[in-house]
Amino acid sequence: MRRYGKNPDEDDVRVRPNAKGTRPRTSIRPKHEDASEGMVLTVDRGRLHVLVDDREVVAMKARELGRKSAVVGDRVAVVGDMSGAKDTLARVVRVEKRTSVLRRTADDTDPFERVVVANADQLAIVTALADPEPRPRMIDRCLVAAYDAGLRPLLVLTKSDLAPPEPLLETYGELDLAYVVTNRDDFLTGGVDRIRELLAGHVTAFVGHSGVGKTTLVNALVERQRSTGHVNAVTGRGRHTTTSALALPLPGDLGWVIDTPGVRSFGLHHIDPSRVIQAFPDLEPGTEECPRGCSHDEPECALDAWVAAGHAEPARLDSLRRLLSTRERREGD
Repeated sequence: MRRYGKNPDEDDVRVRPNAKGTRPRTSIRPKHEDASEGMVLTVDRGRLHVLVDDREVVAMKARELGRKSAVVGDRVAVVGDMSGAKDTLARVVRVEKRTSVLRRTADDTDPFERVVVANADQLAIVTALADPEPRPRMIDRCLVAAYDAGLRPLLVLTKSDLAPPEPLLETYGELDLAYVVTNRDDFLTGGVDRIRELLAGHVTAFVGHSGVGKTTLVNALVERQRSTGHVNAVTGRGRHTTTSALALPLPGDLGWVIDTPGVRSFGLHHIDPSRVIQAFPDLEPGTEECPRGCSHDEPECALDAWVAAGHAEPARLDSLRRLLSTRERREGD
């Protein structure tokens, strides 16, 4: 039985449509010049919560971004539904250039970098003076990461009602760190004005072990509350109650705080030791006479002669070398 007429080239011939479409492929991508600008507040199971103007918009990453991902603190370009209404979804089509990136690795042998936050300019290192006990090596590692990322470090000591802060502060006296000491009464009475002064005008990322009071402190600073946990009486370690980073505005638009999940390790595999010296402007000129690839902790290091000539205090060199050596030590040592 003939399916077509005598002339199969005529219009009565049925042609199966191309399932992939008929438009030719092109490498040209839309520029999205009309995209709205926003800031990533948090990332939850692949969905990005972005602040656009005064609305929180849920968005997904556009395909053209490829493997490039957006993290909390990123400035992004967004297209699509900007209403912020329930069950609406926009697209993040561009991640703007970052001013800073705070990274860490799982440990010192892991080559895979994890971006903690982007575009912060201050790092609040939160540690308890007791329950759990402070771990200076962890503080050292966070300081190295802050210096490498170009962030201003801020040492926040909690639970001063359980132990005095002076012994720990003496350890970091030569680093000229900004610090603040808090206790339980400060949280109960709202006495956190000193911390707000140090955070005003900054985008501050909060890092620390679980159980040190990091999220409790953040709750006292902002209006939005996050769940908190307790320290395990057996292990002396805190429980992870913050599972994702979240950017929160300070009242009065004075700045931003970014609460991050509690960490039990802070790997520095990605850190170039030569960049840490930049945080020591009194020592950096002395490295000009160092041999190439100097670790600044070897007999040929020129910093010893620089300090001996009176250009810097010996304690400053000791602090630098202690920080550089953290890459070879475990946090609990």
